[in-house]
Amino acid sequence: MNLPANGNVEHFLPVLSVIQQARSRALSTANQQLLELYWQIGEYLSLKVAEQDWGQGTVRELAQWLAEHEPNLRGFSAQNLWRMKHFYEAYAVQSELSPLVRVLSWTHNLLILSKCKSEEERRFYLKLAVEQRWSKRELEQQINNALFERTIASPLKVSALLRELHPAADQVFKDSYLFDFLHLPEPHNERDLQQGLIKHLKQFLLELGRDFCFIGQEYAVQVGQKDFSIDLLFFHRELQALVAFELKIDDFKPAYLEALDRDHRKAHEAPSIGVLLCKDRDHDVVEYALSRSLSPTLVAQYQTRLPDKALLQAKLDEFYELAKLESEQ
Repeated sequence: MNLPANGNVEHFLPVLSVIQQARSRALSTANQQLLELYWQIGEYLSLKVAEQDWGQGTVRELAQWLAEHEPNLRGFSAQNLWRMKHFYEAYAVQSELSPLVRVLSWTHNLLILSKCKSEEERRFYLKLAVEQRWSKRELEQQINNALFERTIASPLKVSALLRELHPAADQVFKDSYLFDFLHLPEPHNERDLQQGLIKHLKQFLLELGRDFCFIGQEYAVQVGQKDFSIDLLFFHRELQALVAFELKIDDFKPAYLEALDRDHRKAHEAPSIGVLLCKDRDHDVVEYALSRSLSPTLVAQYQTRLPDKALLQAKLDEFYELAKLESEQ
């Protein structure tokens, strides 16, 4: 086999790019057609159940009949047909979610339908799965890690300047991060935490969210005549900003954002962001620190194991009750 001359590779790459883009469009179109088919079948079954009292027995008969008349059909078992009915009924009255369910695969949709208990939770994971382009495994991991409960029950707290400079920060950062993949000893120190996050960088990036790009650890900056190092430095593509993570086991200190902006930020980039990542924190102290901060910073908590789900649900219920009371006032 004769390989192309080096000078021809740059001329060949556009052909490969066109093929890959066409394949991606074909897969996307096929998925949309499949979801549209399942939607139509689900609508039909929902109507029959409502108007003619069809039950699971009738749907089993339908599945057997389809198998006899179209032996090569796959995916139309009685169980899957019943899932199509639930799929349609879950989103028929939510027009804003209808486009999202057609972007995701059937497997993604089944995961969300089977594991999410409320409309709000389904909406949360649908939007994030599309935005973050999660694989089925990544979506399942985020659901199992109770991302919805942790996010809703503990709204993010950011400094006034961060909110002004980066209005989208609320959609990028979390109030609490789960590092259950680290298996850290108790007690552990900041070095253990840092080395664990570097060792499991792929899982760390998944927990942070898409668009975070790792730059380095112990990143050197100079403040006045003194040299300091930032524990972990990232770049966020959407925010177009450097993000400095300071890891704290106990209390927290300001990140060195001015030095980053002065000596390391490129001209087209937005002001740098500081994240103080703490194991424990006092919420009153956090709010006081952020209200007085002159830097675009936020304080987040990390957990090495998922809190008891019953406690998370109780906290979520308490959050909803408070929100209801505030809306009634």
